[in-house]
Amino acid sequence: MRPRFTSAGWFLTGLFTSALVLLPRPAAPQFTSFSHDPRNILEGSWQSCRGDDGRYSERVYDHVVNGTGQFEVHLGPQNEFAIFTGVQSEHRDHASADNLLRPYRVAQDGGRAKQRWEIPSLRLAFTAALAGGSRADCDSWFILLEPFPKPSH
Repeated sequence: MRPRFTSAGWFLTGLFTSALVLLPRPAAPQFTSFSHDPRNILEGSWQSCRGDDGRYSERVYDHVVNGTGQFEVHLGPQNEFAIFTGVQSEHRDHASADNLLRPYRVAQDGGRAKQRWEIPSLRLAFTAALAGGSRADCDSWFILLEPFPKPSH
């Protein structure tokens, strides 16, 4: 004979399941990597979402070659982007003169936004374009970090 759930058992199961679903979770910076060209350093979809504290998420990509940090790329918060020479653990101010991207905020016009930067000192080009699916609490971006100029074959 199988044990039967009592109405109290069903109630507790429902309460527990509801709590798991309804509990607020912090907004996680989301990056989905995909590449059409293996020479690209970073290519994919980036999403910066507003957390419970009202602030948008940020993600930092450290580019390390043979154990040495070459540069770091800051994605977000929201429409801010930064590239700094070298890698460090402390957060850097995107408005600082050390940020190689000017302007560091991508202007939006009618739900559209795109910016391409060329960074000759690192031989890089970086593009950020507002992607579809952006909503009030999240900004979705397509980003591409590629060598510049691209080598010819």
